[in-house]
Amino acid sequence: MAIEVKNIRKSFGDFVAIDDVSLKVADGDLVALLGPSGSGKTTLLRIIAGLEFADSGSVAIDGRETSTMNVKERRVGFVFQHYALFKHMTVFDNIAFGLRVRPKTVRPSPQIIRDRVMDLLKLVHLDQFHDRYPSQLSGGQRQRVALARSLAVEPKLLLLDEPFGALDAKVRQELRRWLRRLHDDIHITSIFVTHDQEEAMEVSDRVVVMNNGKIEQVGTPEEVYHHPVSGFVYDFLGNYNEFIGWKDENGDVHLAEDDLWETPAAAPPVPTLASRPHWLNRYPELVGAIRKMVPALPMPAEALPGKRPRKMTRAQMRALLSKRGIPVRVFARPHEMFITKTPEEGHEYIPLEVIHINPAGSLAKIEMQRKNGLILQADVPKNILDQQAIKKGDKVFVRPKNVRVFE
Repeated sequence: MAIEVKNIRKSFGDFVAIDDVSLKVADGDLVALLGPSGSGKTTLLRIIAGLEFADSGSVAIDGRETSTMNVKERRVGFVFQHYALFKHMTVFDNIAFGLRVRPKTVRPSPQIIRDRVMDLLKLVHLDQFHDRYPSQLSGGQRQRVALARSLAVEPKLLLLDEPFGALDAKVRQELRRWLRRLHDDIHITSIFVTHDQEEAMEVSDRVVVMNNGKIEQVGTPEEVYHHPVSGFVYDFLGNYNEFIGWKDENGDVHLAEDDLWETPAAAPPVPTLASRPHWLNRYPELVGAIRKMVPALPMPAEALPGKRPRKMTRAQMRALLSKRGIPVRVFARPHEMFITKTPEEGHEYIPLEVIHINPAGSLAKIEMQRKNGLILQADVPKNILDQQAIKKGDKVFVRPKNVRVFE
């Protein structure tokens, strides 16, 4: 069943929850609505289900406009975050409930209901618990019961609102794998809401990143992670290190941090990602201004005629750089950082002190503090960490191997 959402808008008083959102979900896809709290994910899901009504726009399910369809006609299965199971009913009765309350003319026979429920219990690996009550089950088991109950009525569309949000990390991870396998088996069009980036990446065919009631980007997990279209998407999808930078008229990007350490072969006193910053010759007055305002850089005596150098704030740095180019935010993921105790010639590094190391797994996670107090993160292969004998308290040098830029 394909879904098409067109120009949906929904407000609650003065608060705009959904702002002109359009989205297509192909038949059989498993799509994640990902975003921070208040981004409009659940509201959009409820509008598709028919539990909320949009102020404007339309929703089409299988090519049929839903404005005149009630919830039952949409044939949607909805799984809530907190299970919503009937405490006084057994697991079997909870799953059978939706079939038993159908009108008599379309209600299956008791034997068909029993066969259907037992098949679903086997599918979710709970057939041996059919006579238990929800209070006798673990959180993960209750969530599987809720999912089986939504599948009992044979929905054409499955909607899940943060289905694993109330579970602990280990159970969530197990259920994510289980849901992926289940979807591959039954191949029903599914949309689930989550604010967990790892969950969206691991389970879904496509990810819809939302923010402030709008869709920022739609794509496969690989596309949204490796090719983000905005700083928000890059920021939200994982840890990162941020630097001040600027882009010159040729489109070249340069770092402009005030605590860079330069090797003897790195001739220019102003930080840059290029090994030979050709742009310096074109902007001598910019170099002079930065030298005056950043005492950490080499400064000849004549650069400070009777003035005491002062520390430049990041805002001041951006304002200064905007006079000669386009200020940009320069990002690098922790795994894109090069770390060493012995800096190579011809490169520029940021000096740091190692303040914490998490050695678990194949990648060691290192936290380092800069002279200006900011924290950088680096994910380093464990064998590299061992070879360099890096430990807490060591002085190290770091530079980004790969950067992404957003203006």
